[in-house]
Amino acid sequence: MDEQPAGGNKNPKRILLVEDDDALANVYVTRIQAEGFDVRRVANGEDALAAALSYHPDLVLLDVMMPKVSGFDVLDILRNTPETANLKVIMLTALSQESDKQRAESLGVDEYLVKSQVVIADVIDRIRHHLEN
Repeated sequence: MDEQPAGGNKNPKRILLVEDDDALANVYVTRIQAEGFDVRRVANGEDALAAALSYHPDLVLLDVMMPKVSGFDVLDILRNTPETANLKVIMLTALSQESDKQRAESLGVDEYLVKSQVVIADVIDRIRHHLEN
């Protein structure tokens, strides 16, 4: 008899959450898991790069301002690494300046969301949108 996880999804999509704020990360991990995704959280850019190669996520939810390696640098490295070049990346950041958004877009971000302008349901909607394409 085949055991299936709740929701019947045998191969849930993998989300890599890169967020250094523990409280915020815990909220996101709980909600993303409740939506049926497999989620792994790392707290800095250095760990994000290692996890992108070992965990093989379908999508990365990436903070910008982090210890060690910034989200911009993580995005740049992901886009210039053959194994991760086509990974879906949504930046979720406190940086609301147009110049920051333009920098992210120039580095190849799939979407740029400002934390103060979205609620978690919006983020889930955007994750689903990018994973369906």
